[in-house]
Amino acid sequence: MKKVLLLSAVFSVGALAQQPIIKIDGSSTVYPITEAVAEEFQKAKKGAVKVTVGISGTGGGFKKFCAGETDVSNASRPILKKEMEACAKSGITYIEIPVAFDGLAVVVNPKNDWAKCMTVEQLREIWKPESQGKTFKWKDFDPNWPDMDIKLCGPGTDSGTFDYFTEAIVGKAKASRGDYLASEDDNVLVQFAQRERGALCYFGLAYVEENKGKVKAIQIKNPKTGECVAPSLETVRAGKYQPLSRPLFIYVNTKSMEKPEVREFVDFYIKNAEKLSRQVGYIPLPSKAYPEVAKRVEQRKVGTVFGGDPEVGVTVDDLIKREPKQ
Repeated sequence: MKKVLLLSAVFSVGALAQQPIIKIDGSSTVYPITEAVAEEFQKAKKGAVKVTVGISGTGGGFKKFCAGETDVSNASRPILKKEMEACAKSGITYIEIPVAFDGLAVVVNPKNDWAKCMTVEQLREIWKPESQGKTFKWKDFDPNWPDMDIKLCGPGTDSGTFDYFTEAIVGKAKASRGDYLASEDDNVLVQFAQRERGALCYFGLAYVEENKGKVKAIQIKNPKTGECVAPSLETVRAGKYQPLSRPLFIYVNTKSMEKPEVREFVDFYIKNAEKLSRQVGYIPLPSKAYPEVAKRVEQRKVGTVFGGDPEVGVTVDDLIKREPKQ
């Protein structure tokens, strides 16, 4: 009996050791989609494959990815030149896969009943590096707003959300004041905005949808049309919510694609991204886009369709028509 139990234990440990693991890290914004895909994939594989999903921010994820530590990197912005160079130095090539769209929300406390709409210029004045150390009051931007300190929160510098917001609002990626509550965990930002009556924060729209009643997203004045537009699935998809709409990606190590479990996971991701991204509050690409993305993966088109620089206002058509380059 002891021998049977011992053999059974040895078999169990051996089976566990042989269980393939797919390692994913990166953007906290893309995390909910990838986590949903990972859960469904593991169910479909009945525990034969384990998928781990970390949240170290887009920049932190690329550091691990370009060091060969992960198979897949979640990214809420395209890969940058310095990251491309780091990957090249390590011999890492990759396939860039757009999976959904997201809107960045500018968020206030739910008791804030004065700031209905803000302009890009107002947000730039608040967040630009030159404003470091300066405390703004709400009345500084509208005399009808209260004499109350604006308390800032937002993503940390490793976040793709930070990169995109600073590019879209300040005009240069990573150009920002640093004296604000910063966190790579969007839930920390939600709690801050919920607690502080004078809060002004920014993070992904999905976290606003997930925390309705706890925080409130304000409208942003579209620089081209002059219309105040609230972030929503509809306004992001229609291209009306500008300049804070952006594509979301996963990057897959081409060497990892030689593993059957990674190849299956990527195929599963593309097939289910439309349904699952909608379920967790994001904006899917148009249905016709996913087969084109699948074709790019099948043909192993490595590299990025971007030049290593952040871009604002990219459309789905742009993403699909462009040819990736290393």
